[in-house]
Amino acid sequence: MTMTSEQRASAATESSTTGTTAPEAPPTTPARDPLGRPFAAALGATGLANLGDGIVGVGAPLVALTLTRSATQIALLSAATWLPWLLLGLIAGVAVDRTDRRRTQMIAMLARAAVLGVGMWLVVSGHLSMAWLVAVVLAYGITEVFADIAQTSLVPDIVPRSRLQAANGRVLAVQQVANTFVGGPIAGAVLALGAAWVLGLPAGLALGAAVLLWRGVRGNFRPTQAAPSAGDDVPAVSERAVRRAAHEVRDGLAFLVRHPVLRPLVIAGSLMNMAFTAYFAVFVLWAVGPESRMGLPPSQYPLMLAALAVGAVLGSLVVERIVTALPELRVLVTACVSTAAVLVVPILVPNAWAVAGTLFLAGFCTTIGNVVSASMRQRMVPQGLLGRVSGASRTLGYGLMPVGAVLGGVVADAWGLQAVFWSAVVLSVAAACYPASVLRQRTIDAAELRD
Repeated sequence: MTMTSEQRASAATESSTTGTTAPEAPPTTPARDPLGRPFAAALGATGLANLGDGIVGVGAPLVALTLTRSATQIALLSAATWLPWLLLGLIAGVAVDRTDRRRTQMIAMLARAAVLGVGMWLVVSGHLSMAWLVAVVLAYGITEVFADIAQTSLVPDIVPRSRLQAANGRVLAVQQVANTFVGGPIAGAVLALGAAWVLGLPAGLALGAAVLLWRGVRGNFRPTQAAPSAGDDVPAVSERAVRRAAHEVRDGLAFLVRHPVLRPLVIAGSLMNMAFTAYFAVFVLWAVGPESRMGLPPSQYPLMLAALAVGAVLGSLVVERIVTALPELRVLVTACVSTAAVLVVPILVPNAWAVAGTLFLAGFCTTIGNVVSASMRQRMVPQGLLGRVSGASRTLGYGLMPVGAVLGGVVADAWGLQAVFWSAVVLSVAAACYPASVLRQRTIDAAELRD
């Protein structure tokens, strides 16, 4: 409450009469807005879903090793995982912006459970082959597209704007812990019980995620569409839905392509994703089995990968402080370049401990970069466009990943695994340096939407 002039004079007289000076109130740190219970429930659903992702992501290649040692066929699993982003990312973005984001995520989880149930039946009935395994992973990837875009677009709806860095950090931490730190080792353990467990257990986790969203996140999360401007070429209501969808896809792509900050980030991210996918699509052949360079048994491979999650968790815990102390652009570029550079270690030192240290650093830096870029997008894109822009950015960002996976397998079969690894390192380092050459921090600050 502000003091009047009479009150200030009275206080001054009182102080001079008593010979004491009124003590100044100590500075107080403003209280941070709570993230809230709906976010906690959404985070729990993300954890369950990503635990299933970890089991399938690590378990499927290990199951494939029992069917083939062909690098090309193994790489097809990675291609099948990411191909849906290329084919459906834009459509999923439109769907997320047209529907309740919570409901879309729930439906995707239920569809995932059904897909995995079919895969489990194939194992139990003895009909599993590489072709069927690739098909199951492809269908699983389709559910991932809708679930992931809906989850990302839901975060700004349920947390305060001031806590986006913290919320995204927690989401990525839970994703990494569940996906790699917990899911990977569980995949190695359940594989010993039978391949059916690798698919059946994630099916149950997907059902649990859907129930948690249903019970814990209440309300309508369908975004309000902004009215079109007079110059917009908006189809009439009577025209076919496909034309409306095409118009909405164009909106998301146009916003992304014209944006001075998001465009270079997507270009760099797309190239890095292609390089990383080529690298890790065949990495299991470098690490697992008596014919491999590292010679790890299948049960130890997930444990080594868990170092990635440890680094990711640490990165998620410190990213808010780092971004507070340093410019976002410097943090982002440093994180991306470091992630790319450390991938030379497994080539030069094919030792489990050295590779685990590499994965720790990669997880740490990747999480910091992902949190910063996701928070930028959420602050720079209007809510009514967020789903479409997220879909467009992931279509472009993930679209080259199946290409990278196939190239990795073909190059590995033709010229060896090291040719894939060195090419991936060179391309990813070059791509990581690109944003630093075209962006400035003042451009990022100017692009942020204001309340």
